[in-house]
Amino acid sequence: MKTFKSIIAILAAAITAVSCASDLEVNENLYHSKEYMFADFGMVKDVMTNAYGYITAGFSAVGGTMTECATDDAVYANTPNTIKGFYDGSWSANNTIDDCWGTLYAAIRSCNYLLENCPEDFEVAKYLEEYVRNMEQLTNYPWEAKALRAYFHFELLKRYNNIVLADHTFTASEVNTLEQTDYASASGWIASELLEASKHLPATYSGTAYSELGRVTRGFALAMRSRVLLYAASPLNNPGSDKDSWVLAAAAAKDMLDVNAADGTYGLVDETFGGESRGVVLAVRQAANNAFERANFPAGFEGGHSGVCPSLNLVEAFDNIDGTPYNAAKDAANLMDPAKRDPRFAKTILYNGAPFKESTLDSYRGGKNGAPLDEASPTSFYLRKFLQEETILSAGNTNSYQHFWPVIRLAEVYLNYAEALFEATGNPAFKGALSGTSFTLSPLEAINRVRAVYGLPGLDAGIGAADFRQRLRNERRVELAFEGHRFWDLRRWKIGPATKDVYGLDIRQEEDCSFTSTRTLVQSRDWNDKMYFYPISEVERHKNRNLEQNPGW
Repeated sequence: MKTFKSIIAILAAAITAVSCASDLEVNENLYHSKEYMFADFGMVKDVMTNAYGYITAGFSAVGGTMTECATDDAVYANTPNTIKGFYDGSWSANNTIDDCWGTLYAAIRSCNYLLENCPEDFEVAKYLEEYVRNMEQLTNYPWEAKALRAYFHFELLKRYNNIVLADHTFTASEVNTLEQTDYASASGWIASELLEASKHLPATYSGTAYSELGRVTRGFALAMRSRVLLYAASPLNNPGSDKDSWVLAAAAAKDMLDVNAADGTYGLVDETFGGESRGVVLAVRQAANNAFERANFPAGFEGGHSGVCPSLNLVEAFDNIDGTPYNAAKDAANLMDPAKRDPRFAKTILYNGAPFKESTLDSYRGGKNGAPLDEASPTSFYLRKFLQEETILSAGNTNSYQHFWPVIRLAEVYLNYAEALFEATGNPAFKGALSGTSFTLSPLEAINRVRAVYGLPGLDAGIGAADFRQRLRNERRVELAFEGHRFWDLRRWKIGPATKDVYGLDIRQEEDCSFTSTRTLVQSRDWNDKMYFYPISEVERHKNRNLEQNPGW
């Protein structure tokens, strides 16, 4: 298979060079002219590729690190770093973090540019050998652009709450008079756009003459729609606990699962995150590099800077191998025994005694990877997930590997389904009809399908509602760990105050070479409920006086 064509440098440079006002309008000096950019298939493909270039990987989402470092799942080993602004009280409308307002509107504009100008055919090229193949792609482009435009709107919505819907390219006279749309209306529009796109997008590009990877499919549009509606139904955005919103979200997830059951494109698999996978609906493929390993290999391994350090909070979230929740009072001896923990624990976390790079991780105090070593993990844990262990960072002898960031996976859709249907009914075992949709898979069964991939026992059939909600949220936490979800889940669930304290282990080696471990508070972070949404930069509000600031900012 061929890899999807790289973004065209001149277009990427043009996009990043504009201000917010022009992020919503077209400046044809940047694009030469419409006639030039849409003169032949190759140029149209470049425009489409440019839009894809705005989908980003989360390996270095904020300040060169992962958003999990601003949650109770991890801390960042090095100081200073922008990520700490999320919880140290310095975040404000004049000191923004992860401010994507302008960039995401530039992404949306790139989609609108294609949607408004993409030709239906190139008659002059119909005698060329590649004509049929090119027309197959050209037919898909408007629907790909529509799905991407919806995705970029959602990225804005989950950050900024009330946003401007850019369903067309705005003129210079319009751009600074635009008004925001409320969350419910915006999410409804985004969901409808994704549904429409799903009716025209292919199930897969595999087996086609062009067979390119990393492009949006019918499955992507439906899966993303399930995420959009799940967020809309969640406590942050559904303060009245409207059950119909949850039913709509459950039905959206069911739509994707039903379509996938029919065409078999995706599957629940034990992910390795080292290449293409049937479990990944859409991924960002990065060219071979070792930046992630340099940032996150444990201190003490050549070239490593520790970076993302998982918390004890997260480590304790992984079940025991028998499927029961880990209990520190009873199971402390098994904490770092991978044979007695959920298999995802050892796939996600590097712990004291873990095998790594033909060596053993020694993260106890005084060990080769532990304090007081410079940049040693404050929690005693290091990240394993996504690391290409074979990477060599020795001076003069480095190597690199491709990296794949999962934008959305099939496992998430099962978890979306389970959460939405449970919250709609309060019954983990519910099967039946709601609002004209027949649900034949219970929330409990949906979660247990994800757990079965790892050989874990299913949750008990008689589990109560409160326990099920806790286990469901925990399942999402460990299955999707370090994939950029925890930061948003704790917001949409409105559990921010419960995530302020981040713990680690102080591990000491005794004279007999045994170890003692003490639970320690690593960080106690600031939290204010205004942080459920981002502030809109005062710079943007100065450009458009109609933009209303989010509460508290």
